[in-house]
Amino acid sequence: MDFKPLITLLAIVNPLAIVPFFIHYTQDFTREQKQRTIWISSFSAFAVIAISALLGLQLLAFFGISLASFQVGGGMLLLTSALAMINAQPAEAKSNAEEMQDAAARASIAVVPLTIPLLTGPATMSTVVIYADKAQNLLQLGTLVGYGVVVAAATALCFALAEPIARVLGKTGINVMTRLMGLILAALAVEVMSDGLTKLFPALAG
Repeated sequence: MDFKPLITLLAIVNPLAIVPFFIHYTQDFTREQKQRTIWISSFSAFAVIAISALLGLQLLAFFGISLASFQVGGGMLLLTSALAMINAQPAEAKSNAEEMQDAAARASIAVVPLTIPLLTGPATMSTVVIYADKAQNLLQLGTLVGYGVVVAAATALCFALAEPIARVLGKTGINVMTRLMGLILAALAVEVMSDGLTKLFPALAG
């Protein structure tokens, strides 16, 4: 069984790095509201991964985009996310301050911004589509969707233990973890890009 997709997804989603955001957005929530937010965020993260795995390739075909081109573009996006993580920033944080404050004022913060874009955004979606293409049968595709369950469970666990994690690791500890995951993601991004480039330009393969 290939665990590379799972490692990549965990590196991109990196729920540990989103713990401070979760604490910030739910600081005035009751226990029941926090639990509901955790459940919705986790399920939404799984839904994004599952939909990308099952329908991503069909969407590419609809728009006439080759997978090789998507791999290069997705790899560049992954590399950008990795660089952000090396600087101790969440991989998928693309919203500006006004959007975040507006989202925080709504009841739907479990979906926006916690799930999209903080947990699962363009980099996550493109990664799932790339690995979905490599799935050679329904079992492997189902395994990829199953990895979405693992990511959702990891998200739920980190959010449920948000305050103890923040106390134990502190800001410095979370930053160190984020940077380490960023280094792993950068290596995986280069691999994805090189695969796409050799498909577009066979001469590069030697």
